[in-house]
Amino acid sequence: MPFSGSDADGFQWEGFDSGAPSQNRPPKQKKTRKAIKNPFTRVLINLLAVLIVGGIYFYLELPPLNLQSSNFYTFALLLCATYCIAAVITSGFQGEGIKNYFKFLKKQCAIPFFLALLLIVISLIGAAIGSVIFRAGAYSKLLPIENGDFAAEVDEISYDQIPMLDRDSAERLGDRKLGELSDMVSQFEVVDDYTQINYKGRPVRIATLMYADIIKWFTNRADGLPAYLVIDMVTQNVELVRLSEGIKYTTAEHLSRNLYRHLRFHYPTYLFSQPVMEVNEEGTPYWICPRLIRTIGLFGGTDVKGAVLVNAVTGESQYYEEVPAWVDNLYSAGLILQQYNYYGMYHNGFLNSLFGQRDVTITTEGYNYIAMGDDVYIYTGITSTGGDQSNIGFLLTNQRTKESKFYSCAGATEISAKASAQGELQNLRYTATFPLLLNIGGQPTYFMAMKDDAQLVKKYAMVNVQQYQIVATGDTVAECEKNYTAMLNQNGIASDTTLTGTETTNGTIADIRSAVINGNTIYYIRLIGNDHYYSISATSCPTAVILNNGDQVSITYSIGENTILNAVSIETRPRNK
Repeated sequence: MPFSGSDADGFQWEGFDSGAPSQNRPPKQKKTRKAIKNPFTRVLINLLAVLIVGGIYFYLELPPLNLQSSNFYTFALLLCATYCIAAVITSGFQGEGIKNYFKFLKKQCAIPFFLALLLIVISLIGAAIGSVIFRAGAYSKLLPIENGDFAAEVDEISYDQIPMLDRDSAERLGDRKLGELSDMVSQFEVVDDYTQINYKGRPVRIATLMYADIIKWFTNRADGLPAYLVIDMVTQNVELVRLSEGIKYTTAEHLSRNLYRHLRFHYPTYLFSQPVMEVNEEGTPYWICPRLIRTIGLFGGTDVKGAVLVNAVTGESQYYEEVPAWVDNLYSAGLILQQYNYYGMYHNGFLNSLFGQRDVTITTEGYNYIAMGDDVYIYTGITSTGGDQSNIGFLLTNQRTKESKFYSCAGATEISAKASAQGELQNLRYTATFPLLLNIGGQPTYFMAMKDDAQLVKKYAMVNVQQYQIVATGDTVAECEKNYTAMLNQNGIASDTTLTGTETTNGTIADIRSAVINGNTIYYIRLIGNDHYYSISATSCPTAVILNNGDQVSITYSIGENTILNAVSIETRPRNK
């Protein structure tokens, strides 16, 4: 008996008899999909689908319309796939089986299919001709490097120019400053991207604000972000610079005022590096957006060609092939390190980087910044690929001009220097910041701030690069340098440093002794009527070798309260008659 709709909860199987075998069921009829007959209408609908999908993807992902970007190929292939899918739907599909399916695709999607195939071929060929295997020489020339004289070319930095803070400490100070402002703390947060620049002759870090959440964005976006932070890396002073008109374009903004979207809509074909915030000498905040180019094949040899400067308040932008002199961050640290590693690995050829490895060098782990003149230089150590925990020299690169110099100086790596400084104060359990390279008395010297568990700077340390067992600490930078210079003299390392805390005394030698320390002869001299001994190395003062009891001398020494004081210089005087 046939089932009715009421017998099976609305299901009705016509012609089915419960006593009939299943093979007697009639085959299910496949419905055919109707095609849109007008070919012009079909194409128009297909293109409309491509426009909608492409527009949404472009707005969200912001791919550059540039063959040198891998994101462009993803975007283009997505558009081709969208057209093919739309063509299948609008044309209907009458065929059955895989063979007929591909015949249908060939008929309906020939143009996007061959366009996608062409893009894939272009990308593969472009990647191949830019491969480091074939173009090792070109990669090694991305960063022109000159040899330099560290003592002669790197000036000694005065106390008020030495950065005391690292990025972590700056972030902590910035968060604390914002927390003190009742009108801002509930509405805004500080972004974690602190840019180091030279501002009015001072090394500082700049940070902008961001909205605390989406609700705060809705309520405050009309006025923009009201201020930015300036953290002085020497005095540790944090200044909140309030603006008469708020910042409206940042990397944390939404919709059209998002900096990345703002850049893409105005410069659709440009490739950009990570934007960084700087301020000009008038205090106006700008986003520095370096323009990237590929110089080897389609995707290799990344370099910088100028930058787009975006006014963070108004959104006005301009491309500069030669950026203004106040700009400090054009070449990122990551790009500079990458380009040096290409040089270090491949300047003797690709095969040498794998077999033999003659003169193969790489950068050490980590880097820091040095302010010299009006520019900021990135500093990193250079070591061999053998992992022997020692440097063969240092690289200093101007972040605005990419001028790079290598300074040959065998010594400890930055990590070893940190361990040495922390070991000197191990009872206090202080941690050292990443070393900063300084010229102290003509000696390459690692300088570190020593922090407690609260990330507060408590002491300072200096470690000699070539002899990293020479470690000096102090509660102030001046005290640290004085102790360090004294240790250089004690260990027979010449130092041209003239300390502000020195005095000169004249007298007759009552006692003179000597001792060999670390292979250097150190002389200890006591004058008549004086309880102190003055120490100096034969390297620093060759005259000390021929001094005798009863000689008249003039001694310039570092002021201190110890029994043994460090002499800076000793001059002989005529004997009294």
